[in-house]
Amino acid sequence: MSKLRRLTGLLLATAAISVAVPTAIVVAQNAAPAKTPSTPQPPYPDMPPLTDAEILARQGRGGGGGQAAPFNWAVSLRSDFDKQLQNPYVADMNWYQMPAGRFLGGISAIDTDRDGTSIWIAERCGGINACEGQSVDMIMKIGEDGKIKKMFGKNIINYPHGLFVDKDNNIWVTDTWSNVMANGNIPAPKTPPQYPGGAQVIKFDQNGKILLRIGKPGIYGSGPELLSQPSDVVVDSKGNIYVADAHDSPPANNRIAKYDKNGKYLMEWRSCHPSQARQIDCSHSIEIDSQDRIFVANRANNVIQIYNTEGKMLAVWPHFGKPTGLMIDDNDNLYVADSQTGTGNGNSFVKGTHVGSAKTGEVKWFIPDPLGNSAPWTGAGTLSPESVTALKDGRIITASVRPQGLYRWSISKNTRPFPAPPAAGGGGGGGGGD
Repeated sequence: MSKLRRLTGLLLATAAISVAVPTAIVVAQNAAPAKTPSTPQPPYPDMPPLTDAEILARQGRGGGGGQAAPFNWAVSLRSDFDKQLQNPYVADMNWYQMPAGRFLGGISAIDTDRDGTSIWIAERCGGINACEGQSVDMIMKIGEDGKIKKMFGKNIINYPHGLFVDKDNNIWVTDTWSNVMANGNIPAPKTPPQYPGGAQVIKFDQNGKILLRIGKPGIYGSGPELLSQPSDVVVDSKGNIYVADAHDSPPANNRIAKYDKNGKYLMEWRSCHPSQARQIDCSHSIEIDSQDRIFVANRANNVIQIYNTEGKMLAVWPHFGKPTGLMIDDNDNLYVADSQTGTGNGNSFVKGTHVGSAKTGEVKWFIPDPLGNSAPWTGAGTLSPESVTALKDGRIITASVRPQGLYRWSISKNTRPFPAPPAAGGGGGGGGGD
């Protein structure tokens, strides 16, 4: 199943780029920059699964995370090919209007309505994280004119993280953190909340009516009936539901769980491979293309993994930075947000949005984080953009957790793409002079 967003001639004709994709080379997490792959890679070889103790030892952020091998969470090695990608877009941050007295909270949940011009978001009630104690509607439909058309979700969602609009224009939202039980980020509450939330996936109609719920509000767990920190959800052409059930702190199931159209559990598979340095946050975002291939953003290990609907891994794409949010439009254009890569050095990816093809894996453009590329988690560092969607006219919208906001990106008609095309000259787009 695909979504009603098309990348039209606005995108294809304006910033024509001749891309020569280098020959594929062997993947190596800590390889020298010159050996960083710039093309799709074959699936990993079969390996024995890790024990629960081994998985636990590999969970967490930061350098090492209990592992002997050096691994910096915030660094994903960047190829010379990626450094030359052009950015033909310009940003507009003032296109939307919030109600009086309301400001957007952190946003990682965003998708485009079936009309191709409106978007749906689930924001975190004005804050960076949970909506605990904030009795406000956080699920919103924003029209092309920037005005809010619909709002709902009050006292239902505690921590909105992923959002998907299906072919029938129903709105699916993943509610990640429990406000009942403890996790790796927050302790259990001293008193029970009035409205339990988290550890659930909810299907709404366009007016906010609940049509289906997977998981039990606030209750972490595994198996067919429970979820632990679900980060995203998609639905295939037959109505089967796929939940990325693994955020970035224990407890996390580190799995893709599959359900039928009625929410009946069918199967699951691990979203982390035994060879990978991180065994957590391996399915931060999930998408589906026109062939019903499942794209999984393995943020911790700096790759996109592609599966069929039965969980067979088809390919590994290590050339989209540290994938945080994914979106695939009706023409199988792929948009990948990277909110957490730190600059590290000149050989690292930088935060921003890659635009390419879900069919071939070719990367065409890169939009850098407009707020700079300081390392995440420190000082004034940004976590931007966390997620991404696209409209049918080719404009792109990125959403941020910190600082909170929505950028709308359009192809520029008046400024030269950056860096400048080789034939254009001019010292990387700036030309001569001061």
